[in-house]
Amino acid sequence: MVELTIKKRHAIKKSQLSSLMKKLGESIGEDAALYNAPMIEIAETASKFNIYIIDKKPLVMEQEEWAFPTLRGAVLRPFSGRRISVDMGAVPYMINGADVMRPGVVSVTDDVRAGLPALVVDESHGKPLAVVIPLYDAAGIIALEKGKAAKNLHYIGDELWNLEL
Repeated sequence: MVELTIKKRHAIKKSQLSSLMKKLGESIGEDAALYNAPMIEIAETASKFNIYIIDKKPLVMEQEEWAFPTLRGAVLRPFSGRRISVDMGAVPYMINGADVMRPGVVSVTDDVRAGLPALVVDESHGKPLAVVIPLYDAAGIIALEKGKAAKNLHYIGDELWNLEL
């Protein structure tokens, strides 16, 4: 596994904060307020997205179109929306970085949209397992009989999960 290292980190400006909170609000609604803090830092890494450090932990990731909590963020500051629940048989595959396959999907919240991140949780405990990019909207995932439903972006045990500050 490749080690993710922080090249530089610095506090973000108020204009960047408002942009981040707006994107986060579009992703998780009112729960975005859970991620607001007096000081938020941005970390420069080799990652494919920006990583925001809140209370000395990497809690939010951002690409140009969206911002979404990291798995650590979802564990430390739970939010309610954008969830795909998978059966317990899919858990070992999810924590090894596998994509979400339709046979393992138990339920999908109505706010899941194609191309925008969603949180994968286990059906028994609701524990976060991965952040994924769904290939279909919620209704499309439910309508599928087989095949890939979402692409894995960040999972337990990957370099972002193991990032130490």
